[in-house]
Amino acid sequence: MAKKKAPGKSYRKGMSLVELFKKFPNDEAAEDWFIKARWSGHVECPKCESTNIQDKTTHPNMRFRCRKCRRFFSTKTGTVMQSSNLGYQVWAIAIYQMTTNLKGVSSMKLSRDLDIAQKNAWHLAHRIRETFNDHEFDFAGKVEVDETYVGGLEKNKHWDKKLNAGRGGVGKSIVAGMKNRETNNVKAQVIPNTRRTTLHGFIESNVEEGSEVFTDDLKSYERMVDFDHKSVKYSVGEYVRKQVHINGIESFWSMLKRSLKGTYHKMIKKHLNRYVQEFAGRHNARPLDTVDQMRSIVQGMVGKRLKYKELVSGVDGRFN
Repeated sequence: MAKKKAPGKSYRKGMSLVELFKKFPNDEAAEDWFIKARWSGHVECPKCESTNIQDKTTHPNMRFRCRKCRRFFSTKTGTVMQSSNLGYQVWAIAIYQMTTNLKGVSSMKLSRDLDIAQKNAWHLAHRIRETFNDHEFDFAGKVEVDETYVGGLEKNKHWDKKLNAGRGGVGKSIVAGMKNRETNNVKAQVIPNTRRTTLHGFIESNVEEGSEVFTDDLKSYERMVDFDHKSVKYSVGEYVRKQVHINGIESFWSMLKRSLKGTYHKMIKKHLNRYVQEFAGRHNARPLDTVDQMRSIVQGMVGKRLKYKELVSGVDGRFN
C-alpha cells in the first residue's frame, strides 16, 4: 500500500477494469454484492424492517419474502433501482463509471459501454446522481466561499434563445459553493440569485459561527457579523493576500466547467443541481477506496425514487 505522503490520492486502493469484471462477472454475483452493500449481509424488510426473511422465493421477480408482514420484495425495492429492468451487473458497472470518471460520464458513453438505449443510460445516470446528496459535513475553521455562473454564452445562442438583456451572467444559472481547507470537503448548490440574504443564508446554514470565511469582494458578502470574514479584492487585481484566497473552491469550479465543455456540452437548468451534487459528492469521496465509494452510492440509493416521467416533464426532451 502506498504511503499517504505520496502524490495525489495514491494511497487509495483503486479498481481496474479487469478487477471490475472479475468482481461482477454476471447478475448473480452483482446482486450478492448489492445485498452485502445495502444490508451488510443481513437482509431487512423495506416495509416493516423485520430480519425474518425468506430467501429465494418462487416469485418470478422478487427474491425475498418477509415472514412478518408477508410482503415480497427484491434487492431493488425501496431504492432508486426499483422498477428498473436493467440487470445488477449493468448497475454495478454504471456506478463504477460514475465513481471513477472525475469529469463525469455522458449518457452516450454509458449507452455504448452498457449496450443499452441512450434514454435508459440517461435515466440510469440521473438515478445514480440522486445518491450523491446524502452526505452532510460540518464546515468550520477556514472556509472558502464563492459563486459561479453556469451556462452558454449569449452570443453563441440561436437568435430565438437569446434574452437580449445584457452580457456576463445573463441567462446562466448561479451555483454557490464552499470548501473547508482542513478537510477538503466541498458543498455546492444552485441558488436563485446573489443577493446578500441568499448568500448569507447559504453560509449561515452550513458554516459554524466564528469560523474564518474567505470570499472575493462581491458586496453581497459584506456585513457577516457571525464570522471572521476576510476578502480578496478581485476588482483591483488582488487574488491572494497571505492566507486569504479562494483558490480551492475555484479549482472545484474549474473541474465542473471542464466537464460541461468536454463531457456533457449542455446541462438543462432543471437538472443542473443534480450534476452539481454529483461533482461535490465525488470530490468528497475521493479519499476512499473505489469499492468503498461504490458501496457508499448503494447505501445512498435507499429511500429514493426518480421516475422517468419526472425527468422529462417540463424540459425540451433532449437527454442532458
